[in-house]
Amino acid sequence: MTRARIKLIGKDPKELDDVCNQIKDITKTAGVEMRGPIPLPTKRLRVTTRRTPCGDGSDTYEHWEMRIRKRVIDVVGDERILRQIMRVRVPDTVHIEISLE
Repeated sequence: MTRARIKLIGKDPKELDDVCNQIKDITKTAGVEMRGPIPLPTKRLRVTTRRTPCGDGSDTYEHWEMRIRKRVIDVVGDERILRQIMRVRVPDTVHIEISLE
């Protein structure tokens, strides 16, 4: 039995949860031990810019924010289960990392 740690990173929480649910379904049908998905802290990337580049007028600013969400899933299973997990459809906006222990 090998232990795999699956780390999902993305901007859209709905897409992350969809991938997590697909992995949950695979582990439930196979009867394999699974922990997670464990939500990690959300990283907020903020950008503040001044509206007028020349500096005339009042001080007005624009604020933008991008939130990056992460989930961790631990799966204990054999090679057959891990191959099924690797076949899961992952959207382009979700980054997935699988590390074996």
